[in-house]
Amino acid sequence: MRTAFSVESVRAAEHDLMARVPDGALMQRAAAGLAVACGQLLGKVYGARVVLLVGSGDNGGDALYAGARLARRGAGVTAVLLAPERVHEGGLAAFRGAGGRVVDAVVGGGGVAEGALAAVGRARLVVDGIVGIGGKGALRPLAARLVRAAEDSGALIVAVDLPSGVDADTGQVAGDAVRADATVTFGTYKPGLLVDPGREYAGAVRLVDIGLDGSLGPHAAALEALQYADVDRLLPVPGAASDKYRRGVVGIVAGSAQYPGAAVLSVAGALRGGAGAVRYVGPAADAVIARFPEALVSDGPPAKAGRVQAWVAGPGLGDDAGRLRDVVAADVPVLIDADGLRLVDPDAVRGRAAPTLLTPHAGEAAALLGVSRGEVEGARLDAVRELSARYAAAVLLKGSTTLVASPGGGGVVRVNPTGTAWLATAGSGDVLSGLAGSLLAAGLAARDAGAVGAFLHGLAARLAAEGAPVGAQDVADAVPLAWRDVRG
Repeated sequence: MRTAFSVESVRAAEHDLMARVPDGALMQRAAAGLAVACGQLLGKVYGARVVLLVGSGDNGGDALYAGARLARRGAGVTAVLLAPERVHEGGLAAFRGAGGRVVDAVVGGGGVAEGALAAVGRARLVVDGIVGIGGKGALRPLAARLVRAAEDSGALIVAVDLPSGVDADTGQVAGDAVRADATVTFGTYKPGLLVDPGREYAGAVRLVDIGLDGSLGPHAAALEALQYADVDRLLPVPGAASDKYRRGVVGIVAGSAQYPGAAVLSVAGALRGGAGAVRYVGPAADAVIARFPEALVSDGPPAKAGRVQAWVAGPGLGDDAGRLRDVVAADVPVLIDADGLRLVDPDAVRGRAAPTLLTPHAGEAAALLGVSRGEVEGARLDAVRELSARYAAAVLLKGSTTLVASPGGGGVVRVNPTGTAWLATAGSGDVLSGLAGSLLAAGLAARDAGAVGAFLHGLAARLAAEGAPVGAQDVADAVPLAWRDVRG
């Protein structure tokens, strides 16, 4: 499991560890890891031009100590001081002692010094040591000007712990921020590195061990990402005594005369999700049975379709609220997606005794919360927690980083580490709904079904795409490949 901790938890753990190690040891460990990462990105350190954008405090100190190490290896390193009066004194002394060059970022009138801009323009690698994980809000104009110069120069940009301008706890970006090619983070991941929009700004993320693990033990993680071994443990695997009913039956209430394909794609995902059988209920039965003769079909009300262990309702449903009410009233787990999210009665969801999993994309989440889509996309962690609290349901918020929250909004939010931009294609969400619903029917808890379904769905898309466009049916067809890859 890959875990991320809040700034408050990281600060407390660092305080605990610093009381048990020599003074300055943590900063030296961080600087050593940062210098190694920079050296690997450069390939050849000797003669390389490196610029450090140095703010106040420990983040700037990390950059200075790392710069000293690079200078001793023969790099030409220049430190641009954004706040000379508050620079880390020990780091600056070590940097000067290693032969580093120092320039101030500001000229007398408050503008950016030409010498600073010239140094950035010549650099092969620029280190962002402007602000640390405690920073809030956008870059100030001086810093933003220097960062733009670095981006315009084509230099590699490496962020120290977190790109400046990205909120460490939420991934929110309030304005100008550093877009790094790589981020070297210390001790543990921070939520803002794993959740968009922050994740997009972080580039490739490298974790440097500074000995913080033992001190993080008393603190609860804010975010976690399943890895292969975690998913493998959760996958339902039939035993010798299994039959199709013991493996679970998932019911699908999807599709309409206008959108029969949604039914077909939902069933496609469900058939590959581990349940023993799929019951389809709705007007697209002919299309479903033509594509999947193993499906059990019915055109009556869901309550009379036969026994199921979970329902999936909503994809392509149109305005058929009657079938949806029938499903929500059932005493088995229910996944609600797409049109179902628009039609469902919030009180009926909150009143359910059996588990519920809602799977909105950002637009649907915005409608459920009564806010703009931009607000959801800019604060995805807040949005998924608020939805799960408001509806007393597990919530899978789809998007460039898919998040899964437990009912009630508490506990650790899961972020999905798989996927590809090619997954942004019509019908892919219908496949995910069927897949996650099948995992619900096979016995997984709502949060686990959402997280495992998203993992397999994203991995299947990667395997199907291989860098080229794919359709939703291609993703469904690749789910067995993803399953075998995880089990492999």
